[in-house]
Amino acid sequence: MYRDHTVGVVITAYNEEGLVGDVIDSVPSFVDEVYAVDDCSTDNTWAEITEHMAMAPAETSSFPLPDGGHRSQRRVVPVRHEQNRGVGGAIKSGFQEALDSGVDIVAVMDGDGQMDPAHLDRLLDPIVDGRASYAKGNRLAKRSHIESMSWFRLFGNVLLTILTRIASGYWRMRDPQNGYNAIDTATLERIPLSQLHDRYGFRNDVLIRLSVEGATIADVTMPAVYGEEESGIHYTAFIPRLSWLLLGRFFWRLRTELRRNWLLSPSMSESASLFAGLVITARLRTRERTPPWLTLLGTVLSGLLVVFTMVEERYANDETISIEDNE
Repeated sequence: MYRDHTVGVVITAYNEEGLVGDVIDSVPSFVDEVYAVDDCSTDNTWAEITEHMAMAPAETSSFPLPDGGHRSQRRVVPVRHEQNRGVGGAIKSGFQEALDSGVDIVAVMDGDGQMDPAHLDRLLDPIVDGRASYAKGNRLAKRSHIESMSWFRLFGNVLLTILTRIASGYWRMRDPQNGYNAIDTATLERIPLSQLHDRYGFRNDVLIRLSVEGATIADVTMPAVYGEEESGIHYTAFIPRLSWLLLGRFFWRLRTELRRNWLLSPSMSESASLFAGLVITARLRTRERTPPWLTLLGTVLSGLLVVFTMVEERYANDETISIEDNE
């Protein structure tokens, strides 16, 4: 338990033999449960998880029973996928375990040792303090933190930061691909896990869903850590695929927020978007053939409306806070 809040940690692993066991052992003692998810590894990752589960002593749980007592259980909960579902699918399995267990906050760490457990309390603090519902690491805040990052990885992270800012509306957020994060389960329950992306775009998808829910997020400054592990992301293929995902999610977010907020506080661009949508829908229902000039005009106006919406969001209240090293 951390500052009167029960905490779970999801550790995802795919072919992390020789690494995942050390990660499990390094989880701070204040964590109540560890959900170690093997995403159908082809090496001895599962054996390593179960070995370290058995080594972890059974502890008295922080969760009270109806009679006022506490149950004794293994701290490490192993989860194995029979088919590979991707990093997003593995996190979703861990999240579901956390929701079923009833912890207050659940964090995510990769099984490759890139995430320093010493920073976990810094992710939890803004949530416990009520300043944010979701906190994640940010490796791009300081020059000294990115010295170990290759130029190509840095370029990819900066590009994806820009694209995710546009898609999510969190314009002060950086480093969306950082997998070290924590979320309060009350907020997590409002997000439909089954609808989230299963692969590496999962983290970006979560940010977009959080934006729609109006959640405040925290960027927690921390250095990049790279060791003997190999990255599973191939940026030359990953960035184009994720860009299309973000484009679709961007328009989904605009539609969702428009339907939810227009009657309460319509902005000029939202009102124009709604009017344009009604006109186009009316023409489609009457099955009238749309003249080419009207199609071109609609395309231009739609593009301008998207730009206006982005500018509006850029200067609106951004629900992002930054946590520096000394906080």
